[in-house]
Amino acid sequence: MGNAFFVVWRESLEAFLIAGILYAWLKANDDSGNGKRALFLGLASGVGLALLLGWALLGVQDGLSGDALEIFQTATLFVAAGLITQMVLWMKKNGRQMKAMLHAELSSAAERSGHLGVAVVAALAVAREGAETVIFLYGLAQGGELHALAFGSVFGLAAAGLTAWLAARSLASLNIALLLRLSSVLLLVLASALLLAGVDRMIGAGWLPPLLDPVWDTSMLLDDTGKAGKILADFTGYRARPALSDLLAWAGYWTVVILAQRRIARG
Repeated sequence: MGNAFFVVWRESLEAFLIAGILYAWLKANDDSGNGKRALFLGLASGVGLALLLGWALLGVQDGLSGDALEIFQTATLFVAAGLITQMVLWMKKNGRQMKAMLHAELSSAAERSGHLGVAVVAALAVAREGAETVIFLYGLAQGGELHALAFGSVFGLAAAGLTAWLAARSLASLNIALLLRLSSVLLLVLASALLLAGVDRMIGAGWLPPLLDPVWDTSMLLDDTGKAGKILADFTGYRARPALSDLLAWAGYWTVVILAQRRIARG
């Protein structure tokens, strides 16, 4: 539940903030009110596109079995981890200019295609966040506990709406930039956990050698199959008895992330 809550909160918060930026631009530049109606239509279309992706993923899964289903579900874990990482790095590079970029896109679209262009920009912006959320949740669903996933998603959406409302009220106690930075770190931790889940599936299916299994055993201190250990394992990728392949994948992931962040900071 916690992972789903966090992912949906973070992604929905970005979608709410994007919608707020677009609405503020239209409020200042569109006196007719038609632009705002186009915005709401675009936002609804973006949500619809995300739901369509979810339906398509379930449809593909229902049509697969055996090794094909295992490959699809494992690939989804890697895709989800990659998308989370790409999104965090993109936000680190472009976050400060996001408002200006959205304003420029909206202005250009309004000039070229009028209100239809406004709707398209809104739909694509929200669909991107929604599609990422769908893929993240599908990856998390590979661990089961669908009821907890559903509850976490609902509460995450509600919390994102509340956070966006507080941000719009400009409360000094809410530092939205700090929240986004901290949540970016937690998202990378979650992405590494999804990556390890995919590696474990590959080892279990015999597609990847464990090399050395286990490298150590800390199950006496904290067992990753117990309640507290499983929560930590699901969110951070903790393994009480890790295979060497797990450790190499984890170390490789964080090496790439740290090098990418340093490159962005220098640029």
